[in-house]
Amino acid sequence: MKKNSLVLIVLSAFFLLIGCQPKSSETKSAPGVSQQAKPTAKVTPMELTAEEFKKRIANYETHPNEWVYLGERPAVIDFYATWCGPCKMTAPIFADLANTFAGEVDFYKVDIDQQPELAGLFGVTSIPSLLFIPKEGKPSMSVGAMERQQMQAAIQDLLNVTP
Repeated sequence: MKKNSLVLIVLSAFFLLIGCQPKSSETKSAPGVSQQAKPTAKVTPMELTAEEFKKRIANYETHPNEWVYLGERPAVIDFYATWCGPCKMTAPIFADLANTFAGEVDFYKVDIDQQPELAGLFGVTSIPSLLFIPKEGKPSMSVGAMERQQMQAAIQDLLNVTP
């Protein structure tokens, strides 16, 4: 009886170890079917300083009386503060949408405590505030926390704008 129990334990341990082995990284597919995965590089919204803003978005010193967008794609700028609760709630949504729309829309962040000049330029008095910048035309501001569906729809509208 002891011998049978010992054999059963050894066999159980053997099958348990075999079952816990990592699968081979090779996967078999049907002939002629490609197994290429979509790249999963993570896009992170860029922090803007006043100098970077003037280089990438609009130089308000050389064009103080008109909006001249310098970007190649539409953009969204999140005006936030590190201490702001609603900003912390919307930050993951903003970052996720930056990945969703990577290559189509540029995503930036402006910490109003670090860049009060930029906050003042757009009259940001409540946060979070999102500045939606179309490729052509004037930007529009949304004040207050947005749900994912609202933010995504607003970004989609940027892509569908016809001048």
